[in-house]
Amino acid sequence: MEPGVYRFRDEAGKVLYVGRAVNLRRRVQSYWTHLGDRPRLRRMVERIDRVEAVWCDSEHEAAWLERNLLEHSKPRWNRTKGGQEVVGYIRVDDGPRRPELRLAHLVTGPEQHFGPYLGGVRIRLALSALHRVLPLAYSGTTNGSEREFAELFGIGPADRETLARTAIAVLERDPAAVSALRAELERRRDRAAAELRFEFAAKLQEEIAGFDWIVAEQKVSWLEPRDADVYGWADDVLVHFQVRAGRMCKWTQRAVSEAVARDRVAATPVLWQPFARRNAELAARLLRG
Repeated sequence: MEPGVYRFRDEAGKVLYVGRAVNLRRRVQSYWTHLGDRPRLRRMVERIDRVEAVWCDSEHEAAWLERNLLEHSKPRWNRTKGGQEVVGYIRVDDGPRRPELRLAHLVTGPEQHFGPYLGGVRIRLALSALHRVLPLAYSGTTNGSEREFAELFGIGPADRETLARTAIAVLERDPAAVSALRAELERRRDRAAAELRFEFAAKLQEEIAGFDWIVAEQKVSWLEPRDADVYGWADDVLVHFQVRAGRMCKWTQRAVSEAVARDRVAATPVLWQPFARRNAELAARLLRG
């Protein structure tokens, strides 16, 4: 089973708890097998009548969906309304004087922004990975120490546009650009390990993990404040995900015939159709037990 979000309902249909998982099946099963000395959770488990789940395309997508759902409505057994991770963006300044990629907590100014992303540490690790392979900050026209570093890297103002263009392609999740940058990071990690520079190899592996986090597919939180209604149907179960102001914030499912569902499913934007279809199939499978 892939990463995703799960929720528990009681006999009356009320949502008890919403959570996320790296592995949905293993995480949900753990509530009945690994509670240990956790009386609060044990009381909740005694009330669970059914389980519902959303299969996400990445752990990052699951983290965002859990956060959005909890910010919209917090069930009784969840401790906090929303996630704990910091929300951030990557700002690209490709101007000639001080080009750079940097973490931003708000979208401001004319520079291009990418995201949103969750987790300040992961975003900083990803930025370190990007800077290591694409040293855009050393391609400006400034003097001093930055110029000395640029000379060491063999980088100059003439490289600025190419470096910025490549960084933007990576942040747009262009498959070829992402694959090439990840391969270069892996090559450097493996070379460091072969040279017995294990601490540096471990640092590179952390940067690769951060990089993978920000380039992973996720369709539930957007930079643009878009709205959409996402429907999927399978075996008389219709799932509906609401996207409002750029956040997928509401998830419902109910029994309907194919005839009733047809127009809604057909109107679902193409981007979300595979997501909606497989989660309708999952919902139907869970209802059958």
